[in-house]
Amino acid sequence: MSEKEEKGVLPGSLSGGPHGLGDPDDKSLRRVETEVIIPKKVRDKARIEKCTDLVAVFSKCGKDNGLLFPFKCREENAKMQECLTVWYKDKDFVAQCTEEYLEERTDYRRTGIKQKFKRMH
Repeated sequence: MSEKEEKGVLPGSLSGGPHGLGDPDDKSLRRVETEVIIPKKVRDKARIEKCTDLVAVFSKCGKDNGLLFPFKCREENAKMQECLTVWYKDKDFVAQCTEEYLEERTDYRRTGIKQKFKRMH
């Protein structure tokens, strides 16, 4: 068997490409991506970009009240959770986060450089 004919454990879309990281042009999503990675991206992006003020108020309340924060900061937590839930359920926002993830994954598969290391340079 030649190198090109060798079969691996992973399908070609996950092991091909210029760096063996998968086909950069493949837009299919694995189960772990749809159930774990993309929802995490939606959560993080909603916290950082959409509900910033409410997250800050809740964080300040938590710092000010120490161990009593679960009891003292219920109202702040409820407002923050309400804001975050709106964004979790927004289909356009989820689609935007999915597209961003796919672009990052494509870039990683093409270059072999992880996103967090790219930001450092």
